[in-house]
Amino acid sequence: MAKNNGDFQQKLAEWMNGRNGPDELGVCVTMLAVVMLLLNIFVQTFVLSIFALLLIGYSVWRLLSRDVESRETENVVFLDFVSPVMPWFRNPGGAMTELRDYKHLTCPECGQRVRVPRKKGKIRITCPKCQAKFEAKS
Repeated sequence: MAKNNGDFQQKLAEWMNGRNGPDELGVCVTMLAVVMLLLNIFVQTFVLSIFALLLIGYSVWRLLSRDVESRETENVVFLDFVSPVMPWFRNPGGAMTELRDYKHLTCPECGQRVRVPRKKGKIRITCPKCQAKFEAKS
């Protein structure tokens, strides 16, 4: 029996070779669809269930897509869009402490984000990426 399981896993791995596979955007779309289906238990609207099933279909299409470069580009754009709020989902308490204790500034030269302590008044900051110096209120 274990031999058949190994054969199945090998065949599945060969079949998935060259396909996109799971990524963050696909997982997020699937989770959104599951939440919509759970919500539909209480609301019971046809439109909500159809939309949730379309989202699941889109997630499966992304999973099995052979156009890996396009799916990767879409995933990078998605991650750039959601990266500012991800710490709030992963660790809300830590994100709140970070917001209270530190201020995040952007270097005017290269756009690098720089973290500085709050309540220090006007300070001179050196960008760790381009070494540009600029002043800001912390």
